[in-house]
Amino acid sequence: MPETFWTVRWPDGSEEKLYSPSSVVAELFEAGQTYPVPDFLHRSRIALQRASNRVERKFGYACSSAMAQLDRIEAKIDALPHQDGASITCLNITQ
Repeated sequence: MPETFWTVRWPDGSEEKLYSPSSVVAELFEAGQTYPVPDFLHRSRIALQRASNRVERKFGYACSSAMAQLDRIEAKIDALPHQDGASITCLNITQ
């Protein structure tokens, strides 16, 4: 369950390094792929919940860092100007 970081380019052109306590993000995202905003959010929710669940199975408690990352992703998306067709690109995934 290695920590994994993935860097994304938001629709406004800014880039951000995101965190997951598990490599599960690599099951849902691929470096170089672009995702419509709703799809990116859906995949992020699945990935970070799975990551938190893996931590809970191993250590007996959910991962607050995974849930905090999800909160930051949701806040960033909520703050974006709502544009039809906006997308987020996964630039890389590292462990």
